[in-house]
Amino acid sequence: MSSRTNKPHEIVERALELSRADGCVVIADEHSTANLRWAGNALTTNGVTRGRTLTVVATVDGREGTASGVVSRAAVTADELEPLVRAAEAAARGASPAEDAQPLVEGVPTSPDFTDAPAETSSAVFADFAPALGESFARARAGGRELYGFANHELVSSYLGTSTGLRLRHDQPNGTLELNAKSPDRTRSAWAGRSTRDFKDVDPAALDAELATRLGWAERRVELPAGRYETLLPPTAVADLLIYQMWSAAARDAAEGRTVFSKPGGGTRVGEKLTDLPLTLRSDPNEPGLESAPFVLTHSSGDDASVFDNGLPLRPTEWVSEGELRHLTSTRHSAGLTGLPVAPGIGNIILDGGEEKSLEDMVATTERGLLLTCLWYIREVDPATLLLTGLTRDGVYLVENGQVVGEVNNFRFNESPVDLLGRATEAGRTEKTLPREWSDWFTRAAMPALRVPDFNMSSVSQGV
Repeated sequence: MSSRTNKPHEIVERALELSRADGCVVIADEHSTANLRWAGNALTTNGVTRGRTLTVVATVDGREGTASGVVSRAAVTADELEPLVRAAEAAARGASPAEDAQPLVEGVPTSPDFTDAPAETSSAVFADFAPALGESFARARAGGRELYGFANHELVSSYLGTSTGLRLRHDQPNGTLELNAKSPDRTRSAWAGRSTRDFKDVDPAALDAELATRLGWAERRVELPAGRYETLLPPTAVADLLIYQMWSAAARDAAEGRTVFSKPGGGTRVGEKLTDLPLTLRSDPNEPGLESAPFVLTHSSGDDASVFDNGLPLRPTEWVSEGELRHLTSTRHSAGLTGLPVAPGIGNIILDGGEEKSLEDMVATTERGLLLTCLWYIREVDPATLLLTGLTRDGVYLVENGQVVGEVNNFRFNESPVDLLGRATEAGRTEKTLPREWSDWFTRAAMPALRVPDFNMSSVSQGV
């Protein structure tokens, strides 16, 4: 193999050849992005980027156990490989034995496209979307509103090779659209977002119409005090809360008594009923429209991930089944410690089990309550209960007798997503959604709207 090659699969092979460690994992991530931005009903910028990140995990066996060293660098070429591999080996030799050490995964069939060129995105992904967006600018201008926002499409081709013979590849498309509509005097604002694989299922005209309706609702302003209100959480807000719950669901942390999933007196709450609603929270790497890597692909170890598990096949997993807690995220190491099944994290999250009601149908059956647009600035207050605090944003609406009658002020909330599942009285139709708060890290979600009879709006916020 030529030392001058820059093809990702050959970079992986060459790094493995260079390795002098007892074990080696190499991940080459080929990134490409395309984006559009707009403000005041006009496109402002667009661009395309390309890049590569190479991660080398070296493992070194010693008398007291196996140590690991992980080094990642961007824009690595073939000639820069050896220093990177040696750096990972040096990090491993200088480290204490890795607590999560396991034999590297083997026996997984090679991906048939492992030697193919990486997939790439380009501005062509917006070929249909951009003209439709232009038409929405014209309608918004005629309707006296201004549109702001951005569209971003990313495609990452990941090549995974190991010294145990694994040769795996996964292409991950990821598209996000965020659209804000504002009144010309900036006193009213509304937001909508979408997650998409290819922008073929995004309709700017429908989004603009939705935002126009919400700006109309905001023409009447109602001030409300802090308190507990019946609240309709839209799918985006449910996603933001349950993603944080998923990130806090490591099996080992629960078994050691540090999380909301710890059982008083010891052990975990696996097997416990969390809600009387027939809700199932699950992940599936093959979920249509939300497809994610079908094997573990991780660049570092943590509470819920281990570099030693790279390449481990992923299967559909029910975290909550018909309201009952079934699984907590676990590596092979943490599963051995806790006695729970191996259940690595998966790159999507779906909540099923609601009725077929749309959010509009749920509004129509609300006597008096609040309808949220989205949440932001979510932070953890207490890990023992998973109490979170955050703010509402871009529209909180008052519903009376099945009709939206005006916009109210924003609030700070204090709630635990686990408690919310237990108190929710109704779930609507599950649909793909964009988690607004976490969209930089996690976008593949499908959620229903939830009705919570006593959502805690702990204080009034002056934000918009």
